[in-house]
Amino acid sequence: MTGVSEGARRRPAPPLRSYVRWYDGYRLSGFPAGAHRGLPSTDLTVVLTIGEPLELAKPAATGQQPGRFRSLASGLATAPVTIAHDGNQHGIQLALTPAGARALLGVPAGALGAWVVELEDVLGAEARELQDRIAATDEWPGRFAVLDDVLGRAAVRESTAVDSGLARAWQRLTAAEGPDAPHSPGVREVADDIGWSRRHLTKRFTAEYGVGPKDAARLARFDRSRELLRRPGRQRLSDVAARAGFYDQAHLARDWRDLAGVPPSKWMVEEVFPIVQDGDGPPDAGSES
Repeated sequence: MTGVSEGARRRPAPPLRSYVRWYDGYRLSGFPAGAHRGLPSTDLTVVLTIGEPLELAKPAATGQQPGRFRSLASGLATAPVTIAHDGNQHGIQLALTPAGARALLGVPAGALGAWVVELEDVLGAEARELQDRIAATDEWPGRFAVLDDVLGRAAVRESTAVDSGLARAWQRLTAAEGPDAPHSPGVREVADDIGWSRRHLTKRFTAEYGVGPKDAARLARFDRSRELLRRPGRQRLSDVAARAGFYDQAHLARDWRDLAGVPPSKWMVEEVFPIVQDGDGPPDAGSES
């Protein structure tokens, strides 16, 4: 039997767009039971399940035990997670920016690190409201409207913005690069730009984001390569490497082994169950369940 994948993608309401990049609704059924590799990203991840909880079989954070989550939040990591599934998944994934961690979750991304936590632990009563209202709503537009409502209220709570120097450093290190854009600047160049020493930048950056400046740039390149590999048609790895900002194909392969645990060619063969933490969401942004 061939699995069925359906869902919808939408940007949040304008007041939330500096905090959340996308809402990705997904409903997948009839796939073979197995495991899904959740890859690292420059986005923090929030997942609200509909129906069965998500089973985290292998976390990215050293020391975290496997567990089941009805709703979760996770920070930035440089290792994949493994999600066990029975061939079916249903829920909504949100891609949060580091600013969104502070505004919506009330903590910097660095406070989460690579850990996965219950959403209620950081969002409080709004997490329970989201879970209940989304479960009682049948279609994606209504579910996304619930997110706009609840998160819009959560975002007006008093919060401390990311330091302007750190925000500029993040933007410079993770900005798009490739054949039509320059490579990401080095850490020293970014430190000079904001008037800090390299050591001070690295310390402050890691405390805020949970990853260091070099890893942030690596995650950004990795994100771009994954998005390119998921596009229809056969992709030459050398072309993907150039377009994503890697020095060459060997550089691409090394980072994939380090960050994903497998080379990109193997990931493309194995990835038959595109659920959460893929970054690019369901393929059809207009469909509804």
